[in-house]
Amino acid sequence: MTATVTSPVNGAPIVFYDTGDHHPPGSTMLGFWLYLMSDCLIFAVLFAVYAVLGRSYAAGPSGADLFDLPLVAVNTGLLLFSSITYGFAMIAMQARKKGQLLVWLAITGLFGLGFLGIELFEFHHLIHEGAGPGRSAFLSSFFTLVGTHGLHVTFGCIWLVTLMIQVNKLGLTPANRRRLMCLSMFWHFLDVVWIGVFTFVYLMGVL
Repeated sequence: MTATVTSPVNGAPIVFYDTGDHHPPGSTMLGFWLYLMSDCLIFAVLFAVYAVLGRSYAAGPSGADLFDLPLVAVNTGLLLFSSITYGFAMIAMQARKKGQLLVWLAITGLFGLGFLGIELFEFHHLIHEGAGPGRSAFLSSFFTLVGTHGLHVTFGCIWLVTLMIQVNKLGLTPANRRRLMCLSMFWHFLDVVWIGVFTFVYLMGVL
């Protein structure tokens, strides 16, 4: 597609060529890296807050009293496996196998939903036992940190379903491939953050 305008200087025609690439891939990836860096700062602050308040029990229960480490280990396994299945999805994307890609994305989404289900069960159990976020500074910082990560996983699942619909409808267009790459970075980032949560909050909390 071309467009022609007249130069206001000498009246000569100027032709503009539309290449169809209105969104350079580099700008998308750079913008998403900047977003991830801002998310890193958010989680760094939440970890710092937990480091300060994590022992302020206000005569209430501690992590050793509350945390069900085997259940949390199962939840950690679900998220780790979801990163592996997303890796298989990216391999299928590179091979342009749309069917396999959608299957692996669906499996990844199921792992993500399983992770969220266990987390919601844990929160419900803690609140039912009287260990809600208002019980102590320790629990306030715990619910804030873990809940913020859970909200990110929720957003990732919604994004994943949206991409599945787009890929199924439009195929592996360059735009969809860029979006899948961005979601891949986001999903693996959440995995890394959760490893920190599991180690720093749960594992050290029961020791």
